[in-house]
Amino acid sequence: MFESLYIFGYCLVELNPVSTFFRLALAVLLGGIIGFERGIKGRAAGMRTYMLVALGSALVMITNEYLYGLFLAVDPARMGAQVISGIGFLGAGTIIITRDRQVRGLTTAAGLWASACMGLAIGVGFYVGALIGMLFILFITMGMHRIDTTLLSKSRTVDLYLELDESGNVYALLEHIRAMDIRVTYVEVTRPKYDEHSRTALLLALYLPKRRIHYELLAEFNDIPYVRFAEEV
Repeated sequence: MFESLYIFGYCLVELNPVSTFFRLALAVLLGGIIGFERGIKGRAAGMRTYMLVALGSALVMITNEYLYGLFLAVDPARMGAQVISGIGFLGAGTIIITRDRQVRGLTTAAGLWASACMGLAIGVGFYVGALIGMLFILFITMGMHRIDTTLLSKSRTVDLYLELDESGNVYALLEHIRAMDIRVTYVEVTRPKYDEHSRTALLLALYLPKRRIHYELLAEFNDIPYVRFAEEV
């Protein structure tokens, strides 16, 4: 039995049809697991995208290993290096800037890059590293999401979008914020997008005197008579 396991393990390390199939199948599986988590959250890159990224990266490393076996002078890491730098074009396509000047898609882009690196590890036969890497990627995208959200919800910096009744209330609002002992670090007057009766909309970057829960701060802004709408962006 142990001899059979040893032979099977040796087959997976060496480049042959069995190991090639196993590596590509494993890349598709692990990439799909990561992509599934992104897909159910409605991200731009879902399960199929992650599968293809991991599969392509693994295939590149297998091809590089094959070429190295044929022409010993070939750099065994050359093609893999091109994948790491070249995956940027795909990641950049998932990053967008919203109307509120917020950047979205950075986690998805970083996940694609990490998935490509995982595929490279699988392609070269470093299965343990790929499996551990997949677990860490899932922990960061799933487990760390709640921690990150909790920390941000209590940070001293907060960005708000507000819609007001009249443009003349902008100065009154700024004075009200200063009376709350909150420092305004950025102000931008923009066009309302939610309430058609609003005359003016503002994007504000605030620095709080102490940590507090942001939804409590939002409730205070919504209680101001001339504020029609307020949300964190």
